[in-house]
Amino acid sequence: MQLSCKCEYALLALFELAQHYDTGEPLQIKQIATKQDIPERYLEQLLAILRRQGIVRSQRGAKGGYLLGREPWNICLQEAIEAIEGAEAAKQRATTSDSGTAEGKILRETWQEARLAADAILKKYTLQDLCDLRAQQQRANVMYYI
Repeated sequence: MQLSCKCEYALLALFELAQHYDTGEPLQIKQIATKQDIPERYLEQLLAILRRQGIVRSQRGAKGGYLLGREPWNICLQEAIEAIEGAEAAKQRATTSDSGTAEGKILRETWQEARLAADAILKKYTLQDLCDLRAQQQRANVMYYI
């Protein structure tokens, strides 16, 4: 199973918005693109998709930009992936052959089990969980000098 570049960019943008959620200040596309190394034009298209799905919202004006549409603890990774790829495409990420052999059936069943496990994990983790993991990592990387 692979995460498409499109999904990775969208998740990175959402991650950035989640990290700034408490400020209530919108982030401009340029800020997100620079921080996460995402092409601006591509990010613009991804944020438009996420906006139509209600995951992000936009604010117009000089201090405008993008904000999360809901609290980061209410947006799971699976929802974001489905918004970008479409629900059906996300379910059919990769399939095995339609071989009618016993081995082919075993491969399909095993792949289905793996896909269900991956979906369960993606539904379990929210944007807030990612922010918490990042904070833990930052605390672990702090070095004290005497």
